[in-house]
Amino acid sequence: MTQASIAVFASELEQIVWGPIMLTLLLGTGIYLTIGLKFMPIRRLKAGFKSLLSHSSTTHDPSVKGITPLQALMTSLSGTIGSGNIIGVATAIIMGGPGAVFWMWVTALCGMASKYSEGLLAIKYRTKNKQGFLVGGPMYYMKLGLPKKWVWLGSAYAILMVLGGLATGNMIQANSISQVLKINFSIDPTYSAIGLCILIFSVIIGGIQSISRLAEFTVPIMTGLYLLIGTIILVLNYASIPSAFTLIFDGAFSGTAAVGGFAGAAIKAAIQAGVARGLYSNEAGAGSAAIAHGSSENTDPIKQGEIAMLGTFIDTIIVCTMTSLIILTVQIETSGINQDVWSLAGSGANLTSRAFSAGFSGGGYVVIVGQLIFAFTTMITWSFYVESAAVYLGGERVAKLFRIIYIMFVFIGCVSEFKTIWSFGVALFGIMALPNLITLLLKSKEIFAMTKEAHDKRQQALNE
Repeated sequence: MTQASIAVFASELEQIVWGPIMLTLLLGTGIYLTIGLKFMPIRRLKAGFKSLLSHSSTTHDPSVKGITPLQALMTSLSGTIGSGNIIGVATAIIMGGPGAVFWMWVTALCGMASKYSEGLLAIKYRTKNKQGFLVGGPMYYMKLGLPKKWVWLGSAYAILMVLGGLATGNMIQANSISQVLKINFSIDPTYSAIGLCILIFSVIIGGIQSISRLAEFTVPIMTGLYLLIGTIILVLNYASIPSAFTLIFDGAFSGTAAVGGFAGAAIKAAIQAGVARGLYSNEAGAGSAAIAHGSSENTDPIKQGEIAMLGTFIDTIIVCTMTSLIILTVQIETSGINQDVWSLAGSGANLTSRAFSAGFSGGGYVVIVGQLIFAFTTMITWSFYVESAAVYLGGERVAKLFRIIYIMFVFIGCVSEFKTIWSFGVALFGIMALPNLITLLLKSKEIFAMTKEAHDKRQQALNE
């Protein structure tokens, strides 16, 4: 197959995977879990932050080796806050108009229930490796928590995690870094690939503890800086914020803000782009973050689930919303409401960079630095996800081998064509979510029962 035919195939595969069936299953699972939990993830959002910040609110067994609940969340966030928050949001707007942002919100709010359920199951169904470290995630709660006839889902998920992780968590991020360095600093992708391989290997050789320490340090600082600059831009363009929200809601329900075709087609494009990019950004329903949460030293499934759901809220409701509002408000301030601007924007990276540059002196460099650091930390975390899946399939003897394989794919990602990698990555990511969504549905009654029991205990404690 020629490169052109591969690109066409990748694009068509992405469209098929993210068709009506996936959209229905993804949103339907999130809505079902949200209703079954009686909107607990939204009601317990404050409690989740309290559990995260209060060491006394988490139970810990000193005999086990793991990472702290904060490190688990920061590690999962380092795997989600990346190109999806900077490029993916802009790409969703280009593909589906501003209305896509609304459907990203819907995906996130429903996804909080999915992420809560994943965190809960990750703690309840996990084990220890030969070194005594806690290991968990979808493949383990599929193997240990499902009837034997469904155990094969664990292996299927692990295989898809390896394939999808090498694409989404590795090659897409590596390509993003190499292109940023090439466009802005004229650095040859080959040199970027060599340097990036050395940096990543120096971190992942230390395993989850090394990765979690890096995430605990870099994620809060870089996210805080990104939000600070974003807030300044929004303050400078505050008059256009109401118009930006109008564009989002009009595009979501009337299609007037999306480009191309009649209103129904425009709304469909907004939904598809918003849901696809929303999942790619926050990974709710995909189960990947549960691998990090499964290594938490917290022994309380409910409280770790409440901490896990914070990742979706922070990633999409806060960071992605900031990116989208900056893009929309700056566009309104500089050019007015132009219905054709999104289709003429080119790439998502260009759209975001242009908005930051126009909104704040030196803002373009924030996007550049953000892309580099977010993409780097994403690759670090996904190396752990991919390695965990590989170890599940082949035993701990393959861990070092997969670290080498992961580094090889970093190099390939840096020097490959971006659009093709992105399409393959998003498609594989959607396929990977299927076994996890099926498992969440199969385990839903157990999730509801455990949550109700915890709620009843809290109420009893308050009444005493």
